[in-house]
Amino acid sequence: MLHTIGVIGSGYVGLVTGVCFAEIGNAVYCVDIDQEKIKRLRQGIMPIYEPGLEHLLDRNLNNGRLKFTDDLAEAVARCSLLFLCLPTPPDEDGSADLQYVLSASAGIARLLQATPPLQPTIVVNKSTVPVGTAEKVRNVFRMLAPDCKVYVASNPEFLREGFAVEDFMKPDRVVVGTSDEYVAAMMQDLYEPFVRSGNPIYIMDEQSAEITKYAANCFLAMRISFMNELSRYCEAAGADIEKIRIGIGSDNRIGKRFLFAGLGYGGSCFPKDVKALIHSAAAVGTPLRIMEAVEFSNLKQTERFTAKVLQRFGNNVAGHSFAIWGLAFKPNTDDTREAPVFRVIKELLAAGANITAYDPEAAENTRRVFGDSIGYANSAMECLQNADALIIATEWNEFRKPDFETMKNYMKRPIIFDGRNLYEPDKMPEAGFEYYSIGRKAVAG
Repeated sequence: MLHTIGVIGSGYVGLVTGVCFAEIGNAVYCVDIDQEKIKRLRQGIMPIYEPGLEHLLDRNLNNGRLKFTDDLAEAVARCSLLFLCLPTPPDEDGSADLQYVLSASAGIARLLQATPPLQPTIVVNKSTVPVGTAEKVRNVFRMLAPDCKVYVASNPEFLREGFAVEDFMKPDRVVVGTSDEYVAAMMQDLYEPFVRSGNPIYIMDEQSAEITKYAANCFLAMRISFMNELSRYCEAAGADIEKIRIGIGSDNRIGKRFLFAGLGYGGSCFPKDVKALIHSAAAVGTPLRIMEAVEFSNLKQTERFTAKVLQRFGNNVAGHSFAIWGLAFKPNTDDTREAPVFRVIKELLAAGANITAYDPEAAENTRRVFGDSIGYANSAMECLQNADALIIATEWNEFRKPDFETMKNYMKRPIIFDGRNLYEPDKMPEAGFEYYSIGRKAVAG
């Protein structure tokens, strides 16, 4: 059964959701209040970098299954399934700000009440929201659309930036929060084409679905912070965090993913989700001390890395030039939200350093934050010109096997601070580099 779907919000999650639902044959209306974004999307111009998404966008625009509009009424009138894909930024106290979710819900409710549809409407929270949000949204419809049959469900997303199309089209699992059999049947029918290989669709209560999303992201953030904390111990004890990663990752109870020590986690999800879960748990009297430690560790990790850079230069980097490879919080995206390297850049600028940076995709998003206070190179090698040291902050593939001899010719001093452990310390002296990484011994050139 094909569906007519409204996706409210055309940000990262909304755009991937709308395009991928259209790809399997559904008619999809993507709604956003940003008229310029809608205009560009209608022309097939992507607002984000996400591998594989632009091709699907073009195809589904051309075949007429995908429509972008700033008219909420059009989507509400045509669609019985409405997905809320709206931002839930952290408030000052760390709680998730639900104003966009609740405002959109109120707008939908008023439209439904003005012209009640013949069939029930299912409103699905795909935004990352704290426990109890489904009930809050349900109350909006009870108050503003009392004459309409409206169901509210939770359907959290589990998309990795850089792999979002793959994750949506072939999900490990689909989680649906609903206590209603009609909604469960509709959602199972909607997602059946995506799980033909046998991966599960889990139907659970709304509260459990809401917490599942936070628990997943926070557990992964915890793994990252654990490895970063352990990296400090490794440096003090003369051990190698990469060898330890391999040793514990081969245990199938642990697994290999999210065990890489580095500059810490960033992006649009982990930082705010950790804050939100900490706040939500504390609000009901069950504080999650382990997550408080995870957040603290993540902030300290960039401080420790920057201190390593400063110490190498006698705590005086005024007038020194640093090249930075990588600005996005992870490779295969242009997303710089909460990018750990931004904290490093701010500290080095405050200490009087000069910075030139290169990233294959994230320069423009970085320019919106730092403007002309740093330089922007067009290539990795150009970035190294007259640099006193190189800082590696994102593990883009093009940084993994560089020409070290050419690098030395560009740099003033052959010094590398590797925040992603891309190279083998034992090989760096032979390449002629002084090398500092995370959780491993420093080596002289």
